[in-house]
Amino acid sequence: MSEVVIIGAGIAGLASALTLSRSGHHVTLVERDATPLPADPDGAFEWDRRGAPQVRHSHAFLARLRNLLRDRYPDVLEALFAAGATEMDFISMLPAGMDPTRRPGDEDLVALACRRTTFEWVLRRIVLAEHGVELLDGHAVTALTSEPGSHPAQVTGVVLDDGQQLDADLVVAAGGRRLSIDPLLEPLGITIEERTEDTGIVYFSRFFRLRPGAETPPQSGPIGGDLGYLKYAVFQGDNRTFSITLAIGTADGQLRRLLLDPDQFLQVAAALTATAPYVDGRSEPITDVFVMAKLLNRRRDFTSTDGEPLVTGFSAVGDAHTCTNPLYGRGCSLAFVQAELLAESMGRWPGDPTERARNYEAASRREVLPWYKAAVAQDAATRAVAQPPPPGPAAPGTAAPEDPMRAIMRDGLLPAMRVDPVVLRAFLRMFNLLEAPDSLMKDWDVLARVMTVFQDRDERPPEPSLGPGRAALLGSLDSP
Repeated sequence: MSEVVIIGAGIAGLASALTLSRSGHHVTLVERDATPLPADPDGAFEWDRRGAPQVRHSHAFLARLRNLLRDRYPDVLEALFAAGATEMDFISMLPAGMDPTRRPGDEDLVALACRRTTFEWVLRRIVLAEHGVELLDGHAVTALTSEPGSHPAQVTGVVLDDGQQLDADLVVAAGGRRLSIDPLLEPLGITIEERTEDTGIVYFSRFFRLRPGAETPPQSGPIGGDLGYLKYAVFQGDNRTFSITLAIGTADGQLRRLLLDPDQFLQVAAALTATAPYVDGRSEPITDVFVMAKLLNRRRDFTSTDGEPLVTGFSAVGDAHTCTNPLYGRGCSLAFVQAELLAESMGRWPGDPTERARNYEAASRREVLPWYKAAVAQDAATRAVAQPPPPGPAAPGTAAPEDPMRAIMRDGLLPAMRVDPVVLRAFLRMFNLLEAPDSLMKDWDVLARVMTVFQDRDERPPEPSLGPGRAALLGSLDSP
């Protein structure tokens, strides 16, 4: 049995504690926030989690995560259901007129509807009931200890803010996107290369609860869209809650000021085709507007250019390792994937920290890095569109040409998903991390179906409006 210290008791840390403790290791979770466990899911929604300000923003628990719980941790899944979470069976949401016949693999196209706070609350209760798991909350890790003269440096434990020292065979950094790793590793002579790309967005979330007797609007697949200047999404929660998230370009100060106002937020949601039914009187807000800014895509490379580990006895999981634009909802699922990879590496190479680190990083490059690259590419493709127009009339002939891929998605992929079950299933599998991010582009059958729809774009009625243009939206809003 190995001794493991995990820095951070959010979802990445709890997932790591779950996988490692059930693999026979002793785990100590060190959490900066002093966070007594609330009594129920609604109490958890008020949890004081200052170190994780994103907990009361929208979160997605995609099919890959749900399937992992179903196959490996069914007790966690059952506890989530008992706490009010529900399943989102995407095949039961097929658009009207599409053949509803079930096909092999459809059983995997099921996500979880749950608030982040409820998910974390359930997970912490289960993890703390595990044999060999201890939580030290209200403490911070201030330093790492290491084996003298080791090369690469081998971490052997941590030092806490009260001077206490914990020895460990493995230290796991799971403190999220805010965890600064350099101050821990640099005293050991370790420099980790870090790559960051600004997402170019700031987003705003607000939670709602359905009124007694009200039902959610009919839904066919994930609810989200892009008006160019504004992205939007609806996230189903537990216990009759849901959230709406609106995202804009970081330079759009005018819309930013408006969306921070709760009444203006509601007016914008009411102006969008997909979100309007959710705020038509069937629900009531249960929070103000939460804002998240300074959103980055970031990856840390813990290996040299030839794949050799720069440090052993120390690994990072979740956003502390690789974080992607949270608007795409992949963070919690990928954190669980990495927790599984970490437990697997500990099981296969229990006494060889170098081989363990080498293989864990190789597996992370295979399973996580493609989603980082996809997020960076997707953000870059839409960043210019999201910027507000300069003041005054545009000069003749200065309009930027439309990105061909954006046109194909709007006039090919999106309409094909409404009529072609092959295209819809392929998209849902990619969206839910069950296939690689480039899987649609590599499937010639899917591409042919999408291009057939795209070529017919002038022969069919115009696509339904997603919402007003920016100028029309601003003109319709009350002055704050």
